[in-house]
Amino acid sequence: MRAAEPAGFGFWDRPVLVNLAADILFVLAIAGLTWAASAALQRLPFFPLRQVLVEGDVEQVTSAQLEQATRVALTGNFFTIDLDGARSAYEKLPWVRKAEVRRRWPDALELRIEEHRAVARWQQADGESRLVNGFGEVFAAASEADLPVLAGPEGSAPRVLARYQEFERMLAALGRKPQRVLLSSREAWQVLLDDGLVIELGRDEAKHAIGERLARFVTHFHPAVERARLDNVRVADMRYPNGFVLKPARADAKS
Repeated sequence: MRAAEPAGFGFWDRPVLVNLAADILFVLAIAGLTWAASAALQRLPFFPLRQVLVEGDVEQVTSAQLEQATRVALTGNFFTIDLDGARSAYEKLPWVRKAEVRRRWPDALELRIEEHRAVARWQQADGESRLVNGFGEVFAAASEADLPVLAGPEGSAPRVLARYQEFERMLAALGRKPQRVLLSSREAWQVLLDDGLVIELGRDEAKHAIGERLARFVTHFHPAVERARLDNVRVADMRYPNGFVLKPARADAKS
């Protein structure tokens, strides 16, 4: 016959389980006290933040926008404020590209803002307009500046901006500027000049590069061709290997 197990052999008779439970309760208690102390510390009137010092030149971001973001950013006191959260609050402002937030003893935050510098407009596929900065980054903000228009597939803004800058340098020899640069979904390039002339450049190819096509246009279109004789020309098709075709405006465009 098997001997019967002693009666009452349970949780309290197992030291390992008792010690494990005690350790878990201890950790939970410490975590709870830490959270409570942190919450209480944030509500204490000690070391309050009294001012935000804006460093550098801020041209586009308004005082009202900064005040609104500051109300969101200033939570806690000098020691408990979440600097990453404050930085995020300022970077949500329309013209802010980057923000740096630091403590300045004894009661201030030092705020340094890098603003977007708009160099072009970006025409989205849905018809809405955004702005493009010098890094090719698209951002949403309002501007009344007279800027060139860029358009292309999603994510192509840096490429289109780089092409615009290349075209701008090359066309300077003609005294013309690109007003609009378009990259189609089929990777074909089109340029609208400030005098209304459209240049069809087509797709970039290793043996027939876009830069070479535009250089051919610059070489032969001026001064060999008198602009006064081309008032009716609206399109220069540069997609041919050894030349180009000038196309007149459509008759219905005159009416």
